[in-house]
Amino acid sequence: MNAVDAQPSIGLEVTERMAQPQLQDLLEAGVHFGHQTRRWNPKMRRFIFAERSGIYIIDLQKTLRQITKAQELLRNVVLKGEGVLFVCTKKQLKAIVQAEAEACAAYYVTERWLGGMLTNFQTLKKQIRRLRELEQGAAEGDFENYTKKEKLLFERERVKLSRNLEGIKGMGRLPGALFVVDAKKEKIAVAEANKLGIPVVAIVDTNADPDVITVPVPGNDDAIRSVSLITAALSDVIKEARTQMPMREVTEDLDAETYSTDAGSEGDADADRKRRRPRRKRRPKPEAIAARLKTDADAEGVAEAAAPSAASDAGA
Repeated sequence: MNAVDAQPSIGLEVTERMAQPQLQDLLEAGVHFGHQTRRWNPKMRRFIFAERSGIYIIDLQKTLRQITKAQELLRNVVLKGEGVLFVCTKKQLKAIVQAEAEACAAYYVTERWLGGMLTNFQTLKKQIRRLRELEQGAAEGDFENYTKKEKLLFERERVKLSRNLEGIKGMGRLPGALFVVDAKKEKIAVAEANKLGIPVVAIVDTNADPDVITVPVPGNDDAIRSVSLITAALSDVIKEARTQMPMREVTEDLDAETYSTDAGSEGDADADRKRRRPRRKRRPKPEAIAARLKTDADAEGVAEAAAPSAASDAGA
């Protein structure tokens, strides 16, 4: 009986160890290696332990502390039913981030951060809707009656949209939090999140600015093992919280608005024309007309009186 009871506890310890890496794990993964001393941000001074051979060494005790804070923040966001967006466009790391995001049912951007992806989210939803239309048309055979050139253009458009929007295709509203790898490289994403008040968790190296990050996690943002270890620790927490609270359904679906068409633009023009204020008709005012005629007559009388006097002066 005791042996049977011990098995679940062992599994629980393994799960906790995976979600919360130890100091030795961070050391083996090379999380403590920063950038060269000439490429540093003075604001990272509080996270730096020492300098060795021209390279800054990150304090792993503070890294562990920040990982715990980041896990707590992301857990609270997920328990509210919100989504988390993973952002990493580094070629050598995007496969790892994408795999971890898919494992915990999070959104991800690994190809390219499109400007205005958060601040101009209404336009982004139109692009997502267009991608869904193209995928649905290709799956159901709606493009069979089109010419070969039109089919090719549809396929090119679908591939282009899918390359940039595949990871956020199901994101019907703004995410509850961002997880960013390399805060300096993804500064546009961080700036948009700060403008909208979205909390940001990011892996910051010694050359980044931690003040613009809600919960900065100091660590090596270039090594594959380092990023994989930190990302897995956060992904496990998101996955665990998601089992307790599924993501809230979006009341306003992406299909609520019609994709821009000629008919839609004409309808908007007709509505603007109806709302336009009618032109006011000018009413004649008899008293103003009489005063104007009287003024003109007086001016003509003065001119006629002045003409004879001028002629007499000329004869003299």
